[in-house]
Amino acid sequence: MRASGAGLLAVGWLILVGLQVSLASNVTSSGQEPGVAREGENENEAEEEAENEGEVTETDTTVEAEEEGEVQNRTIVKEVEYGMCTVTCGVGIREVILTNGCPGGESKCVVRVEECRGPVDCGWGRPISENLESARLSCVHISPENRFKYIWKLLKADQQPVILTNDTAVLEVPRELHPLAFECDTLDNNEMVASVKFTVYTTSELQTRRSSRPDTDAVLVFVLTIGVIICIFVIFVLIFIIINWAAVKSFWGAKASTTEIQSEMSSMRYKDSTSIDQSPADIPGHEDDALSEWNE
Repeated sequence: MRASGAGLLAVGWLILVGLQVSLASNVTSSGQEPGVAREGENENEAEEEAENEGEVTETDTTVEAEEEGEVQNRTIVKEVEYGMCTVTCGVGIREVILTNGCPGGESKCVVRVEECRGPVDCGWGRPISENLESARLSCVHISPENRFKYIWKLLKADQQPVILTNDTAVLEVPRELHPLAFECDTLDNNEMVASVKFTVYTTSELQTRRSSRPDTDAVLVFVLTIGVIICIFVIFVLIFIIINWAAVKSFWGAKASTTEIQSEMSSMRYKDSTSIDQSPADIPGHEDDALSEWNE
């Protein structure tokens, strides 16, 4: 009986020890799992924050780069000037000038050359060359010449213009018995960019115009020559006066004093002549007074 009771006590004690061990292991596992979960959550949050910071940094960098690009573009636009167009009508070229940032410390430098356009109508032009037999006419264009399309027309009074077969930029026209009028239209991508007219005179008219020109040119040359000579003379006189200012000043002072003396002498002479003229008139007055006293 004692042995059986001791065995039962030993079994019960083992059961209690096993229950305590199992409870302790459960408590330990339950205490470790929340910590691991928290650490995992902290790591995920750190990664998300790093990704968000990276995205924000990239976005800020992109925005700053775009703003800097816009500022640079605006600065470049403000620092660029455009030169004068080489033509007053039709198509020409002009210079694009940079006013800041030029190499070598220059204040201005040419960046590039670009095309510019003026009014389409160029009015009446002059032949590029002519003689007594023919005249060479040229359309308005710039290089390259084959870029444009040219339409030549023969103009007639009160009639529709006649389109010629020539489609090049230069047209050679023989002189006829009567003057002829031509027109050339310059087109770029079927858009008219220039139109110019020409008059081709007859041989007799050309000779008449040439004979009348020398007279006009001679008169113009004579007038210009006289004007230049007068300007040069005036310049030399001014230079002489500046160099010899003291002598000129003394000369004008002496001349002014002489003029004053002459004016004073003339005034004295005038006074003397006035007194002489008045003396005979005074004598009758005295005689009248003497007679009146004698009578008394």
